[in-house]
Amino acid sequence: MFIGEYQHTVDAKGRIFVPAKFRDDLGDTFIVTLGLDNCLFVFPQEEFDRLKAKLDSVSIAKKDARQFARFFFARACECELDKQGRIMLPQNLRTYAGLSKDVTVVGVSNRVELWNTEAWEDTHGLDEFSPDELSEKMELLGL
Repeated sequence: MFIGEYQHTVDAKGRIFVPAKFRDDLGDTFIVTLGLDNCLFVFPQEEFDRLKAKLDSVSIAKKDARQFARFFFARACECELDKQGRIMLPQNLRTYAGLSKDVTVVGVSNRVELWNTEAWEDTHGLDEFSPDELSEKMELLGL
């Protein structure tokens, strides 16, 4: 399970440090792809395989299913850590997520998300929800 929030930077070669707490759960190779809300999703291979199986079970006759599959798979890349615990991200993924300098690496249960730090703070700051608003949203979700 991935939990926690970490601050890192993109180096001049487009590499990002992966927090040590995430490395074992990600495994030797893992998948980075476009995420929702203009972040990147980082999936361990077995979690990505589960997502693939779900998408494969939806009829390609459905336009939304085709578009969703293209969104996740077309720009996905397989990554592995270098000896210093970094991954090389392709330019198109960095551009999509606005990762040019400061990056927030977030554990979100079954995946890791890579965020432009400013975007993360703007949309996920601690003051985003009051406790009452949060409890109402949790109730709507059945939590």
